[in-house]
Amino acid sequence: MGNTPNSGPSRRMRVRYHRGPAVSGAAPVIGRGAGWSWRVIVSIRRAYGALGAARRHPLSDGLVVGCAAVAAVGAWTADWRWSVVVAAAGAVAFRLSGESLLRASLLLIVIAVAAGVRADAAWDGLAPDALGPYGGWVRVADDPQPFASSTRVLVEVDGERFEMWARGRARRIRVSEWRAGEFVSVEGRRVTLEPERRDRVAWQHVVGELRVDWVADRRAGGPVDRASNRVRAAIERGGETLPGDDGSLFRGLVVGDDQDQPRAMIERFRASGLSHLTAVSGQNVSFVLAAAGPLLRALRPWWRWAVTLGLIAWFMSLTRFEPSIVRAGVMAAMSATAFVLGRERSPARILWLAVAALLLIDPLIVRSVGFWLSVGATAGVAIIGPELAARLGRLGVFAMPVGVTVGAQVGVVVPAVLVFGRLPLVSIPANLLAVPVAGFVMLYGLPAGLVAGFVPAVAPVVMLPCRLGVRWVDTIAVLGERLEPGGAATWVGWAVLVAVLSLIAAMNRDRHGDPPADR
Repeated sequence: MGNTPNSGPSRRMRVRYHRGPAVSGAAPVIGRGAGWSWRVIVSIRRAYGALGAARRHPLSDGLVVGCAAVAAVGAWTADWRWSVVVAAAGAVAFRLSGESLLRASLLLIVIAVAAGVRADAAWDGLAPDALGPYGGWVRVADDPQPFASSTRVLVEVDGERFEMWARGRARRIRVSEWRAGEFVSVEGRRVTLEPERRDRVAWQHVVGELRVDWVADRRAGGPVDRASNRVRAAIERGGETLPGDDGSLFRGLVVGDDQDQPRAMIERFRASGLSHLTAVSGQNVSFVLAAAGPLLRALRPWWRWAVTLGLIAWFMSLTRFEPSIVRAGVMAAMSATAFVLGRERSPARILWLAVAALLLIDPLIVRSVGFWLSVGATAGVAIIGPELAARLGRLGVFAMPVGVTVGAQVGVVVPAVLVFGRLPLVSIPANLLAVPVAGFVMLYGLPAGLVAGFVPAVAPVVMLPCRLGVRWVDTIAVLGERLEPGGAATWVGWAVLVAVLSLIAAMNRDRHGDPPADR
């Protein structure tokens, strides 16, 4: 078999290697002179896997995927028996692929039972503890969400979440000033939700509706909430320096705040396949960590890990713990932890681990469309995209962008078609043109928005790049909406695109052969 980076050399060879050869000149001098020779002290961990990322995981990649699938079934059905059946079938399949039947069976069944029991308890928890009249303080759980004729607010009453609808111009204006984490004095009554409505908002843990008669005082929330609200307020002030609706789009790109976006803008981003840009995700998290990179690299490994986790948690709080950002944050935290422990950091593996963990922690998140769109897009980018790009080598520098973009669209095809009934054909060129510029706005926009918000005098100059970037992204959305064929023509176009990409991939394989096994 020989030595591998994972196994390392034998004990005898390690001792000799640790002593080091004479006159190697490859490392610092331990001693020199009579009775001394040049010696090297080299860490085995550093020598074998220089980045500390060669240590294998106890679970295979396939078994990790199986854990995520079983957790999804258990969370969706809220019945551990169904998930156990799936787990048993999966264990047999893994046994046929060479896995240990006992280990696969035990792990999958434990996860199946845990997911089913947790989901059943979560659904039982949606029954309100108390209904009827209420007067007192409520906590605003999320920023107000405006609709055509009303504004929806999530509030917590005695630890339970209720949705509140504000109607009428005066009340809507007053409610629009509320921010997550604040406390408001209200008087009204708590009522149950219709079963259909309860199922629709279950992922937000809403147990009923609070019908408010009057609203009185308001006070600030805790320290973390106040800090997050101050940052968001500064970004809002920075965005207000942009003309027209560009400010609302800027906030959507940077912190996922789309509450002020006009309906026409929301619709054109959906029609062009760009709506994911205003939903914060892994790209935003990676840009935040990249911006903090100089500070993080100056810290020792464990301090770097702790500060990284704190930064991720702060950004999730800033973006209101949306399902997509929670998924991205958990993945980023797992990646940072794997790095400091010297584990492999495969994006696909971390994705399925994050999915399994989130479904066990909060089974109701399985009902969130945003969560599955985020998971599907990430799977497409991490798994399908690189493989497809390798097959599209004839496209040259465009192979990777096209592969990743098509992979992301393939990843979201099921939830997009089932929920929205469409998968825009123009999403491919629209994303190729808009994503790089939107990424720049995300990276530059957060510090620029803060500077512009706190120092208004420099706002026009600091925000000029954001203004140009936002205009570009919105223009691509406008053109995409106009050029999208719609109807049967869209699906015919997708068939043609798949045929063309398949032909290019086949031509590339015929020219270069299959990639070697170690690539």
